[in-house]
Amino acid sequence: MTTLETPRHRVEGLGSAHSGVQQFWRLRVSGVALGFLSVWFAYVAIGLIGANQVSVLAFLQHPLNAVLMGSFMLLSAYHMTLGLREVIEDYVHTNGFKIFLMLLSRVFGFAIAIGAVVALLRITIA
Repeated sequence: MTTLETPRHRVEGLGSAHSGVQQFWRLRVSGVALGFLSVWFAYVAIGLIGANQVSVLAFLQHPLNAVLMGSFMLLSAYHMTLGLREVIEDYVHTNGFKIFLMLLSRVFGFAIAIGAVVALLRITIA
C-alpha cells in the first residue's frame, strides 16, 4: 500500500494532533446555544426596562428564568474562554507567554462563571 507520507514523517511520527475539530465544534455548538439564549435574554431585558428592583428579583426567582439565566451566563463564560484560547493560539507565538495567557484566560473565565452563579444563587435563595 502506498502512502503519501515522507520517510522522515513516518520516522518522527509527527502529524495532526486531532484537537482542532473538537474545539471547532465546541465553539459552534456553544455559539448556536448562545444565539437562542441571547434572543431570550434580549426579550427579557427589553421587557424589564423601567421595572423596579423587586420585580426584577421576583422574575429571577422563578425557577425557569433562573435556569435560563444561569445557562446564559455559564455558556457565555465558556464561549468566551474558548474564543480567547483560539485567539491566543493563533496570534501569540512565544510558548511561555502563550501558556501563561491560556492559564490566565481559563482562570478568568472560571472566576466569571463562579461569580455569576454565586450572584444568581443569592438572588434565587433570598
